[in-house]
Amino acid sequence: MPKPEKKPEKGSKTGEQIVAQNRAASYNFHLLDRFEAGLVLHGTEVKALREGKANIRDAYVDFKPSGAWLVNAHIAQYLPGGPWNHEPLGSRKLLLHKNEIHKLSGRTQSKGLTVIPLRIYFRNGRAKVEIALAQGKKSWDRRQDERDKEARRETEKAMYNNRRR
Repeated sequence: MPKPEKKPEKGSKTGEQIVAQNRAASYNFHLLDRFEAGLVLHGTEVKALREGKANIRDAYVDFKPSGAWLVNAHIAQYLPGGPWNHEPLGSRKLLLHKNEIHKLSGRTQSKGLTVIPLRIYFRNGRAKVEIALAQGKKSWDRRQDERDKEARRETEKAMYNNRRR
């Protein structure tokens, strides 16, 4: 009799399939806090996401009395969907705990922060969004980050070359 497979541990990242990433987020924003939220989707949206047809570059999270909503995230239409297709730029509800919603909405209203999506992925068959509380970077912040990154690269290269001798 074969052994039953173990379920992945709650904190492990096995079973993740990344659909879309916002790579420009860390370049344009200081990322303060990260949260994981569920995503309410309809049939053709799920199928389009499984094909990897999503773009979250211009997306953000909006807080309404009914909850948190992902706005301006583009999920392309599923071609075989026909008349049952979804709106590509429609708002999608995020599934968060009430205390997380209150914490995020309070911090965005008072301090000039925003909430942006970092990536959309499937974990154990469920669509998830990693969102972050973010503050916009100024141009001098970006230049300083580039200098720091270049200095880090040079030190790593020097250490690597020193070890090889």
